Amino acid sequence: MYIKGVIFDLDGTLANTLEDIAGSMNRTLKVHGFPLHAVDDYKLLVGRGLDNLVTQALPSKARQPEIVSTCLAEMIADYNVNCLVKTHLYVGINEMIGELMRKSVKLAVFSNKAEPLTVKIVNKLLAGVPFVKVAGAQPDFPKKPEPAGAILISNQMDISPSNILYIGDSDVDMITATRAGMVAIGVSWGFRTREELEENGAVRIVDKPGEIVSIIHHN
Repeated sequence: MYIKGVIFDLDGTLANTLEDIAGSMNRTLKVHGFPLHAVDDYKLLVGRGLDNLVTQALPSKARQPEIVSTCLAEMIADYNVNCLVKTHLYVGINEMIGELMRKSVKLAVFSNKAEPLTVKIVNKLLAGVPFVKVAGAQPDFPKKPEPAGAILISNQMDISPSNILYIGDSDVDMITATRAGMVAIGVSWGFRTREELEENGAVRIVDKPGEIVSIIHHN
């Protein structure tokens, strides 16, 4: 296994985005008189795109298409303004990225967050990093765990999927990596549990960003 590239999930992997997501969703819910959720509750709601987040955050009786559509538009508008209020990189991410760059490892980001928001956050928090691609959810293109986006990025990297680490914090990421033929690496500092990562194909779970460098160093 010779690793030449790394694809990162964003939320819960590179950056702790939870408080800003929760804030925007709760403000949207409040406007409509719906119950709010604790910040930690959002750990189970993120990862499958904002449309899924909004649907799951709404009371079951309110999950009609027109209400979901209205709340989704309002949540995205709020989040676009407030996505970088409390969002920050996890400790050690900058140093890990720097080490990978020094090793000439090709890097990319692939998120189920809407692509404009994904690009906005990455450009702010990781300015200057020469990512081959920063990809998010797009209309009419399958979200993770469908592997099409990951495979497309591997083609843009000009690296075989088997020579790429896919780093993420959820079942969605591990399934995506496995389906794409990549090496699935879970991170323990994100929004989901070690058990979820192990059950969905993680080859290894790392507890600190520096361990990702060690995986590549030993290949």
